[in-house]
Amino acid sequence: MKTRNYSVALNMLLMLVFVSLSSSAFAQKLMVNSLICEYQTNPVGIDVTHPRLSWKINSDLRNVTQSGYEIRVSTDEGMKKVTYTTGKVKSPQSVFVEYTGPELASRTRYYWQVKVWDNKGNESDWSAVNYWEMGLLHPADWTAQWIKSTNPADTADGASPLFRMAFVLNKPVKSARLYITSHGIYEAYLNGHRIGTDYFTPGWTSYSTRLQYQIYDVKGLLLTGSNATGAMVGDGWYRGHLDKWKNIWGKDLGLLYQLEVTFTDGTKTTVTSDGNWKTTDGAIRSSSFYNGEVYDTRLERTGWDLGQYDAAKWQPVAVSNDTKINLIAPESPAIKKHEIFHPLKVIITPEKDTVIDFGQNLVGWVVLKLKGKQGQVIKLNHAEVLDKNNNFYTLNLRHAKCENEYIIRDEKERVYEPHFTYQGFRYVRISGLHGKLDTANIYAVALYSDLKNTGNLVTSNPLLNQLQHNIQWGQKGNFLDVPTDCPQRDERLGWTGDAQAFSLTAAYNMNVAGFFDKWLKDLKTDQRDDGAIPWVIPNMMPKTSAGVAGWSDVSTIVPWNMYLIYGDKHLLAQQYESMKAWVGYIQKTSINDLWNTGFQFGDWCFYSPTPTDDSGKAAVTDKTLIAEAFYANSTQILINTAKVLGRDDDVEKYTELLKTIKKAFQKEYVTPNGRTVSSTQTAYLLTLQFDLLPEDQRQQLAERLVQNIKDYGNHLTTGFLGTPFLCHILTRFGYDDMAYTLLLQDTYPSWLYPVKKGATTIWERWDGIKADGEMQSPTMNSFNHYSYGAIGDWMYRVMAGINTDQKETGYKKIIIAPHPGGNLTMVNANLETVYGHVNSEWQINNNVMNMTVTIPANSTAEVVLPKAAQTDVTEGGKPVKDVDAISNIKKEGADLKLDLGSGTYHFQYTLPKPIATL
Repeated sequence: MKTRNYSVALNMLLMLVFVSLSSSAFAQKLMVNSLICEYQTNPVGIDVTHPRLSWKINSDLRNVTQSGYEIRVSTDEGMKKVTYTTGKVKSPQSVFVEYTGPELASRTRYYWQVKVWDNKGNESDWSAVNYWEMGLLHPADWTAQWIKSTNPADTADGASPLFRMAFVLNKPVKSARLYITSHGIYEAYLNGHRIGTDYFTPGWTSYSTRLQYQIYDVKGLLLTGSNATGAMVGDGWYRGHLDKWKNIWGKDLGLLYQLEVTFTDGTKTTVTSDGNWKTTDGAIRSSSFYNGEVYDTRLERTGWDLGQYDAAKWQPVAVSNDTKINLIAPESPAIKKHEIFHPLKVIITPEKDTVIDFGQNLVGWVVLKLKGKQGQVIKLNHAEVLDKNNNFYTLNLRHAKCENEYIIRDEKERVYEPHFTYQGFRYVRISGLHGKLDTANIYAVALYSDLKNTGNLVTSNPLLNQLQHNIQWGQKGNFLDVPTDCPQRDERLGWTGDAQAFSLTAAYNMNVAGFFDKWLKDLKTDQRDDGAIPWVIPNMMPKTSAGVAGWSDVSTIVPWNMYLIYGDKHLLAQQYESMKAWVGYIQKTSINDLWNTGFQFGDWCFYSPTPTDDSGKAAVTDKTLIAEAFYANSTQILINTAKVLGRDDDVEKYTELLKTIKKAFQKEYVTPNGRTVSSTQTAYLLTLQFDLLPEDQRQQLAERLVQNIKDYGNHLTTGFLGTPFLCHILTRFGYDDMAYTLLLQDTYPSWLYPVKKGATTIWERWDGIKADGEMQSPTMNSFNHYSYGAIGDWMYRVMAGINTDQKETGYKKIIIAPHPGGNLTMVNANLETVYGHVNSEWQINNNVMNMTVTIPANSTAEVVLPKAAQTDVTEGGKPVKDVDAISNIKKEGADLKLDLGSGTYHFQYTLPKPIATL
């Protein structure tokens, strides 16, 4: 009996050991996931002939790097017949691996997998199967013709035309693809169903040279027998009002439609736009991004997209001879619907308006369900704020009506929703109702480009958390296919100055790689022959003057920033000639190496006392000083880019140019004692940020900066061009305390002043609403304008400490170097990089610093533990010197610097008493 019990116990022990070992092996299994092709997951429709493939690696082991990979490609999902394999490639590269297999064919879907080996001898299983699908690569692939309405009233602000075609399919369908685009923006339908979930397609590009088309899988919408398809087209950006112009790229709305069907028996047919289509107008009587939409339900063509509909009274379409050479596959995620907002409350204003408060300044539209009487008119007007008397405020919209109007057909309950417009709003005034508003039947929906969220940051300070919220919502509301300045007034353009100032922050919040890649191609397209960069991209200003500092420098700043964040050399190579041309333009227009000619915006929206400046406190920075500083910066970026691309001759050429620029700057704008001619924060910041002074003069200029801030009562005075660098420079020169003082300042001008005023997005002006409730000048006063949200970059990169190495970019090597301060007891930032998840969290409790760091596999990190040099630091209960994945431990001043591999680490140590209240 004892023997049996011993045997049972032994067997149980062996089983537990086996399970333990098995669990350990499973936990340590090397895995590959998150496969992407050209910035996209399973893209349908690309026209890149050598697409670049990327993946992420997961392992529960620390210090894991990739030692090799193998990619295989097939045209069948089961991967039974492999058409291309790399074989095992000894390489750590897991991002932007270029496909070099057989030539890719139009319309073809390619399936791919990857497996990897790590530095510990582990081999992964094959990843899940992903795919990419090619678009139409050759002009001859297009057999469709451009069609347009023959309606003589078919002009900007007119009715939206409908296009229709009936056809018969006599056999079961195996697959079907629709290739479609328009002049204007379209919504396509097939057998009574809207095709896809994209909005404002085909998107906004430089239409004269680059027009996107979309590809949709429509097999599930087709019927055996009678079918009908069509589209309605609105003005959009193509011919609608933009600023003071209209019909910028054309006067006629048009459609290009190619439906390719493959039957189960292998035969094929194609339905294309041609002279057999018919057209009429419908319920959309006018549509405009600025003015809104008028929808007359009485004029709906019920069932117009069904096979049995009688279109005998419709008109034949006109077939145009528009060229097709400018058609490109989608390059950026489309605009889609996102968050839903239900009414927070209903307000009856002193002026007796019925106003709905949705609680968030958002961009999109309102959906309502109601019934009324024939001919009844319901109007929705949109506003960002209420005035000081709690009345509906629209003066800041300028000439934009921002009004959606619905004319009721009958007493049947219907859902009303716009098609070809959007508004920026928090408040909606509704008029024309009979009876009480039922808030259960109304909601707002947010629209923005379908960019994946990559970053999140929370702190122990609720006001900072609201600021972060406002930054993110400012980005959502202004990233509608292009980075706009604002989403509400009669502007909404791709202003370049806003984009360059915010681009780094944008890349923390969302994956903007494809978004900016597309936009930069349009920038390159719209660049003038002399190298000047227009103020807005796509350029719709026919009389735009020459390039301007800080705006046109987007041509160098954004490509370089995207390279730092994503490590994509291809993007730099793509934009390199454009970058050179911009610097060349400045060089040609400069006199004695000084860019002091032509118009400049300067430090837009800088601080100025109102209504007069008798005290001389307005922070006016010499515009030519700003121009020369950005000239130097763009030249430095060009040198950096030339080094990355191996353009050694250009490195030497532009290095000499930069020396000349700096010498000219110092001679013209700096006294022998190192004082700049403009005694403003922006002048100091640009001079220091771009290293325009000899090193021995920089610290004293930083001291002048700090004194200037103190002279303004610990307030910033910077505008669009100075603000992004403010806290970074203070940190760089050892003034973290002042950086936090500015960040946490809550009186005007400051980041938290709008927060305390109830803002839910970033304002264009520091005092959009004054302390007494009065509005700033209505001619330029947006309450959703992300430029000042550039502080988000400092919050991620310095406060939380997440940064990429300047040489091993794209977070191949990660810098984690937080700077606690501001009496914060916690900061937690998460970032999804091209290699995987990064986390930096620090907490201070009872003078004890707890810091958690996560580094993804196939990356390494340099971690700086603040104020840890003179104390014992543990990780997981062990002294850091005994942790295998940590190497090169060294002291740097009061800090401790560690080199470590991938994994999650928990550091703990006691802070010195003098800084217990950091």
